[in-house]
Amino acid sequence: MLQLDGIHLTLDGFTLRADLSVARSARLAVLGPSGGGKTTLLNVIAGFLRPDAGRVLIDGRDVTGWPVPERPLSMLFQEGNLFPHLGAFDNVALGIAPNLRLGDAGREAVTQALAQVGLGGFGDRRPGDLSGGQRSRVAIARMLLRRKPLALLDEPFAALDPGLRREMLALLDELCRAQGLTLVMVSHDLRDAERLCTDLCLLEDGAISLNGPLAPMLAAPPAALTPWL
Repeated sequence: MLQLDGIHLTLDGFTLRADLSVARSARLAVLGPSGGGKTTLLNVIAGFLRPDAGRVLIDGRDVTGWPVPERPLSMLFQEGNLFPHLGAFDNVALGIAPNLRLGDAGREAVTQALAQVGLGGFGDRRPGDLSGGQRSRVAIARMLLRRKPLALLDEPFAALDPGLRREMLALLDELCRAQGLTLVMVSHDLRDAERLCTDLCLLEDGAISLNGPLAPMLAAPPAALTPWL
């Protein structure tokens, strides 16, 4: 599904080097210290940054030169990127209609997406009237509504308390299974990775130092993973 082939990017004195493959429907956790290059890696995949060398392939297509809106992916950020003046319905609708002009089918799709994340009947509520967990659910609903095969998550639940974070990860796990999403999630917490992901990539100083299936690493942790246990 996703392949980074010989990626090399130097930006403001920092260099990212990456060769990486993520299979269809796999869920990759990108773990590493602050400043290690995790968000930079996501930005290269999403198209916000263009590598100096190498290719980004999604579903076998070289998308290295594609603009951000044309890439077959969705992103979920820590802050959720909700518009405070819009209700939950319109915030979700932006995923498929940036001008908010929806036909009957579109309106039904938004309503179903909100119901899918447990927010049926919350369409008129603005972000300021919602809890942190509910705002996260709105952002997830918008991402799912886009029906893109690849989802990129940049610590989307880091600001939530542990209980809410577990709840959001469980919800995302359920929805990923239902849609067969391929997922790449940046995290600082190995426990979050364990709850949601199938694979793990450790990124330190702009280089991948560990990469592979998560379960064997947890069963017999390699030395590089010890600081995160």
